[in-house]
Amino acid sequence: MDKNTQNTQKRTKKETFLIALENELGHISNACKSANIHRRTYYTWIDKDDDFKQKCEDVQESFLDLAESKLLEKINDGDNTCIIFFLKTKGKSRGYIEKQEVELVKPFDRIELEDA
Repeated sequence: MDKNTQNTQKRTKKETFLIALENELGHISNACKSANIHRRTYYTWIDKDDDFKQKCEDVQESFLDLAESKLLEKINDGDNTCIIFFLKTKGKSRGYIEKQEVELVKPFDRIELEDA
């Protein structure tokens, strides 16, 4: 098999994988199974082919965008759990963050660095 044929087959396999990745909602293992490639092959392609890597990242980003839009729909519908989640993750700079409180059981002047 000549080099051009091998390159064409590899390109076709990569395209097949990208379609599978989209169909499998960005799940790498499932996409590998669907495209009939080994997971190690996927990581080799990612390491050696910047264009392929970017296309895979674009697929992943599209599903992140989808999830965010669904979250915003739920927020718009008044889902309190989604509202709280959004505020805890995106509203940290406005003070929407859970903080841990530490209660000291020894007088402060007796705490050694090793105790902390």
